[in-house]
Amino acid sequence: MPELPDLQAFSQNLDKKLAGKTVKQIAVINAKKLNVAHKQLQDTLEGQKLDKVYREGKELYLKFSKGDILALHLMLHGKLVLFTDKNENKYSIIELHFSDGAGLVLTDFQGIATPTLNPEEKDAPDALSKDAGVDYLTTRLQKTKTNIKTVLLDQKIIRGIGNAYADEILWHAGISPFSASNKIPQDKLKELVKSIHTVLKDAEKEIIKASPDIISGEIRDFMNIHNSKKTHSPTGAEILIKEGSRKTYYTEEQELYS
Repeated sequence: MPELPDLQAFSQNLDKKLAGKTVKQIAVINAKKLNVAHKQLQDTLEGQKLDKVYREGKELYLKFSKGDILALHLMLHGKLVLFTDKNENKYSIIELHFSDGAGLVLTDFQGIATPTLNPEEKDAPDALSKDAGVDYLTTRLQKTKTNIKTVLLDQKIIRGIGNAYADEILWHAGISPFSASNKIPQDKLKELVKSIHTVLKDAEKEIIKASPDIISGEIRDFMNIHNSKKTHSPTGAEILIKEGSRKTYYTEEQELYS
């Protein structure tokens, strides 16, 4: 699943290529979870100019000239593909055709990638927002004994972090993913907030460096811990893996707070 740094890179590249173009037609192919009728989506967005593309949490937001927003959640296997005139891609969910012949399609072989017209505002802050700072995390973490990795993955608490980057962030901060959230001391929470910003922003740079025009897929080769090709951390500790519905990569360098 694309995570925050991936989506950040996608949004920058899509904005460069599509901002300023006018929507000629929207074709809804297989949008099972679309929150409005197909015709309402078309009537709302067709004829509008795309102002900008940006990221919110784990979604891409396409904002149009009248203020309407089309949110795209790629889920596990959704992909975005640019085309000219005619979409030849399989498993299409929704197509945007622009007046100059350019096009953008969201595909997903599972059929669950989700477009949403004018999504509701989320209460949880974005992981890179100032609102997700030390004070906020301190208040939220004091209320739960849940392990810290589970909290970082909870999009109702902090938006944008997924499984792979949660492992990277916690290793960078020196905190065991199995630590009880309400037992982590204040100084380590400060480290955690710094690590969230450092790891996510550095990852975005690495992704763009490896694939400057990327708008789909995942690049993970640069990861220090959540990386099946590596056996040891940069500081020499063995990388351990806990199996489960989500694999957790960690080392004994990380302190457990319990």
